[in-house]
Amino acid sequence: MSVLPFDDRDGVIWYDGVLVPWREAKLHVLSHGLHYASCVFEGERAYGGRIFKSAEHSERFLNSAQVLGFKIPYSAAEIDAAKRQLLEAQGFDDAYVRPVAWRGSEMMGVSAQQTRIHVAIAVWQWPAYFSPESRTKGIRLTISKWRRPAPDTAPVHAKAAGLYMICTMSKHSAEAEGYADALMLDWRGQIAEATGANIFLAQNGELHTPTPDCFLDGITRRTVIDLARRRGIKVIERALMPEELGRTDEVFITGTAAEVTPVGEIGPYSFKVGAITRAMMEDYEKLVRAPADAAAAE
Repeated sequence: MSVLPFDDRDGVIWYDGVLVPWREAKLHVLSHGLHYASCVFEGERAYGGRIFKSAEHSERFLNSAQVLGFKIPYSAAEIDAAKRQLLEAQGFDDAYVRPVAWRGSEMMGVSAQQTRIHVAIAVWQWPAYFSPESRTKGIRLTISKWRRPAPDTAPVHAKAAGLYMICTMSKHSAEAEGYADALMLDWRGQIAEATGANIFLAQNGELHTPTPDCFLDGITRRTVIDLARRRGIKVIERALMPEELGRTDEVFITGTAAEVTPVGEIGPYSFKVGAITRAMMEDYEKLVRAPADAAAAE
């Protein structure tokens, strides 16, 4: 299978305030963000030329940096404008949007208070995160051996690059075994999330989702909760144990990349792609592709 490398593409990337040719958007090998994970990012999608919940993502971007102890040198409004400028320059209607900020190479060591904070934004065309057939059959998950850390051991509410190391390890292991992704438990053994998406369980006509006390409270997650409640579906945020999967009717995951993706299997447990899952998929698709005026009213 031929893969187009991300460092060898046409187009431009917004880099520290200016558009630069895609292949020239580089950083030094001794950048602090590479060695010590002093890096935060966002994942967003544009539909029909409009970035879904762009302002909310930009605010989270700034907040994540603040949690890691550095300040992004642009306001949320400036970042929003840069994303729009870049999307137009690339000429994409539907696209994935990736802002990223990191400490530069002025200092090397654990302490790097005087490093410059760099910001870049890239957009590219990225269709479904999982295979198209997953929308009808659901994806298969295994259960990862890696667990989400306790909130007093990591900046769990920041979208920080370092937190994704165990996600990559979990997903690689799952794919090697023929699964699409992995379910991650938390340090207590409770259900947390997939490697890059939040999770919902449908039980007796209600939706249950883990309390986001040690992982990211996703923007797509909150959107789906709102959509479900508009339909009169009760949504309960609580601690969920793995054994509850045995009495669960439907499972789906949510995230910017995954959107709303049904789950057909987790380890020994199987689920149907039922009415609640299909409703959330349809409602989310309708919302993200709503005309700008309708979306602004959300």
